Amino acid sequence: MMVRGFEIVSQYVGCGITLPVRKTVSSAGYDIAAGQDATLSPGKVTLVPTGLKAYMGSDEYLGIHIRSGLAVKQSLSLINGQGIIDADYYNNPDNEGHILIAVFNHGDQPVVITKGTRLAQGIFYKYLIVDNDRPGGERLGGLGSTGQ
Repeated sequence: MMVRGFEIVSQYVGCGITLPVRKTVSSAGYDIAAGQDATLSPGKVTLVPTGLKAYMGSDEYLGIHIRSGLAVKQSLSLINGQGIIDADYYNNPDNEGHILIAVFNHGDQPVVITKGTRLAQGIFYKYLIVDNDRPGGERLGGLGSTGQ
């Protein structure tokens, strides 16, 4: 029985996407690479496709974090600090759960990210809910759909 992991979204099958791996035994994060080339314009947010989706338990989420080397050397950050991929984002009807990384370029020059560049790390987390929790319903779509 599969509990958590990564898969390639159907649009990117056969495009040379590699599944994330931890680089060392004690690494918390799975390195996530860019699924295609992207140019990050200064002072702008760019959504970088990964070609990946993630599955996990209903009481888990995947936290997306910028790799520290890129953050320091290229003046990049995630626009929302940490990306959160909910369990019900997987295989949603809008985009199949495709993970897009929202990167902000703080520098004054464009930064070119090539396909395969390890851009972020994904860490799976468990979370707690409050007493008498009453969620609003089922996910209806993809990116940002729960706020509609």
